Amino acid sequence: MFYRDERLALFIDGSNLYAAAKALGFDIDYKLLRTEFMRRGKLLRAFYYTALLENEEYSPIRPLVDWLNYNGFSMVTKPAKEFTDSMGRRKVKGNMDIELAVDAMEIAPHVDHIVLFSGDGDFRPLLESLQRQGVRVSVVSTIRSQPPMIADELRRQCDNFIELEELRDVIGRPPREDQGNVAE
Repeated sequence: MFYRDERLALFIDGSNLYAAAKALGFDIDYKLLRTEFMRRGKLLRAFYYTALLENEEYSPIRPLVDWLNYNGFSMVTKPAKEFTDSMGRRKVKGNMDIELAVDAMEIAPHVDHIVLFSGDGDFRPLLESLQRQGVRVSVVSTIRSQPPMIADELRRQCDNFIELEELRDVIGRPPREDQGNVAE
């Protein structure tokens, strides 16, 4: 539930939201997403968190990051770390949970409602702290994918769970076939 006069902030875990939307078979139209939440309340900030592969000539997420940066989103990025696991496979790690949590704690005194776009159960202590400060927390993710993309403990902790599938007609667009394997 949203109230028209409440101050909102969006916190988007880029890789988590991308994976959830992909599991449901659609892409997010971020202009529509921002417009939808501006309609629901007084949107103060929309943060988007992602790690970037800095050493590659071209990162497939770079155009999205640039577009978001020019269209009202506060971008929080850091270089992803590449490593080789014990099986010799190349892995990329770029967890943004701490940055998101710190920013949410800092903005909490200035907002009434935070919308977290992530299903990561590691955010439960953050939700508990925000709620103790009087901030309502909605979580956007999905239970309609196999397996569900939201941790049960996060869904139980939030004040309001928003099923991503139910936002498809408002913020979605069909997936683009030419994107290949984009990490966000």
